[in-house]
Amino acid sequence: MELHLTLDSRRDVTGQLVHQIRAAIQAGRLRGGDRMPPSRLLAQQVGVARKTVTTVYERLAADGWLESRVGDGTYVGTGLADKPKGLAPAPALPAQALRWRDAQTPFLQPPGEGTPRFAFQPGQSDPTRFPLAEWSRCVRAALADAPRHMTTLADPAGDPELRAAIARHVAYTRGVMSTPDMLMVTAGAQQGIDLAVRLLVAPGSVVAMEDPGYPMARALFQAAGARVVPVPVDGEGLVVDALPPEAALVYVTPSHQSPLGMSMSLARRLALLDWAARRETLIVEDDYDSEFRYGGHPVDALQTLDRHERVIYLGTFSKTLTANLRCGYLIAPPWLMPALRKIKHLVDWHTVTLTQRALATFLREGHLLRHIRRSQQRHAQRRSRLLSRLHGDLLPWLEPVPCHVGFHQAARLRVPIRTEELLGLARRLDLALAPLDPFFAAPPAHCAGLLFGFGAIDLLDIDPALDRLATVLSELAPAAAAPR
Repeated sequence: MELHLTLDSRRDVTGQLVHQIRAAIQAGRLRGGDRMPPSRLLAQQVGVARKTVTTVYERLAADGWLESRVGDGTYVGTGLADKPKGLAPAPALPAQALRWRDAQTPFLQPPGEGTPRFAFQPGQSDPTRFPLAEWSRCVRAALADAPRHMTTLADPAGDPELRAAIARHVAYTRGVMSTPDMLMVTAGAQQGIDLAVRLLVAPGSVVAMEDPGYPMARALFQAAGARVVPVPVDGEGLVVDALPPEAALVYVTPSHQSPLGMSMSLARRLALLDWAARRETLIVEDDYDSEFRYGGHPVDALQTLDRHERVIYLGTFSKTLTANLRCGYLIAPPWLMPALRKIKHLVDWHTVTLTQRALATFLREGHLLRHIRRSQQRHAQRRSRLLSRLHGDLLPWLEPVPCHVGFHQAARLRVPIRTEELLGLARRLDLALAPLDPFFAAPPAHCAGLLFGFGAIDLLDIDPALDRLATVLSELAPAAAAPR
């Protein structure tokens, strides 16, 4: 018989021939009982040594694809005669796999997609301001001390020194009272949400969250099979009276509502805690960037006010240091910690120990607090420049939402503009914009507004970026700027 085989290169010739013959059998081009070409003839046709073809036949025979008959040659295995031609259709995915396949990943940048020259990236800190010298010293100290810990199994809850340092840090910066035994180190706040989901959410469970709200949390709840009920927010934060009574979990960002930015009033905080206590519901409090404040009085965390042990508090170093550090923490009531420790152990054993020990030293020596103070000054300057433009020449199109915390600023659009047109035209001007649309449970018909992250953009780039934005808005909605 005539068998057409080709070699793409001279590397792994044996593997190439094995793969092509096996593929021919699977596709039905070679049928069970067909005689294979003699090894000498096939070697001449392909241009390889006869020993290579002999090795190929032996490997395929060992796996059952070929049969060697003494004195009669080599044949395609007869047990393969009934194999269907071509590839079998992919099996149907179970419901749980379908939920994960179709999950929204709003902040996942496509591979190879470049970043425009000007970008207001929400949630991003300035990489050029990372305290590299101090961090390097802490990493070297952790490396030097590593042999002492190499034979010790790491605690799933985290390094004891780091947990103690975090407990001191949140007590000082946020008034959150905890002990190291109530604290767990996580791979960012996102893993903290995931651990809470695994602990508290079953398929069909009701999870209540703000609308608009953090889309990564919503996607995680939905992928776990929960029914996510959107709850409106107003100037005082989450509307407690609109909470569904059957909720097993309430996810909330009370110190700096994500994405709009208002802080939940004390009355609402107390009402939410009372509601959760009466219904025996757990609250996940995501306190993601409240270290940065630009006026007003600091508000107590829900965890600080909680007297019924209903709050799981989440924090992260992604905003204060860098997202690539992937280090966060949760503080949970003592009665939840045994289960959370087991979940953490089963999911990933423990967070990277070298990073934990370096971070413990970084906190203990005061580097983080100094970095936060320096960042606060830079953020305040950038925020001031941004707001002056939003309250100035951009006011006909955009209405900034009052906010005194964090390092992003939300602004609602005053005129109807299609999101795709806005983003597309901005990108042609080398400007990346973040719409508010992904934060809503039901995407709006027109762009709801924009989220201006000012943590990573240079102060001198703000005006050129906003000049480009003004050009885009005036082209898409010229009537808004006309005198009235």
